[in-house]
Parts: sequence; C-alpha cells; structure tokens
Amino acid sequence: MSIHIEGKVERRGFGPGTWALVSSSGDTYELHQAPHDLQKDGLKVKVRGQIRDDVMTFAMIGPVLEVQSFELME
Repeated sequence: MSIHIEGKVERRGFGPGTWALVSSSGDTYELHQAPHDLQKDGLKVKVRGQIRDDVMTFAMIGPVLEVQSFELME
C-alpha cells in the first residue's frame, strides 16, 4: 500500500550517513535507496512510497520508506 508524505529531506550523520524525510507533522522516515535527485539536504518534496517492514538499517531513525515517486515543492 502506497502512502503520500509532504516534508523536507535531511542528511543524517549516523554511521555512514543516511537520507531522511521529515514530514510536515514531524515524523521522520529513513529513505531506502533514495533516488539521486532526491539526495539534496533541505529539499521540500511530496513523496509517494511504501513502508518497508522487511528492511533493517544502521541508522534506525524511523520507518524505512521506499520512494516510488516524488515531486518538488516550492
């Protein structure tokens, strides 16, 4: 099942580093294999994706979100 989240992309420095999406409501999602165009700190986006319960990470900063598509916001 896909979910839609609006928020800001952040680079987090845990271990080797990871990309996160902080939603407008304050929830943090770890981006799983984030597309290159999404890997920009401070980017405001709308993301459609799927929570991956079967993926473990070093950072463990929140649910793992596999991005299916995204669009930039102003």
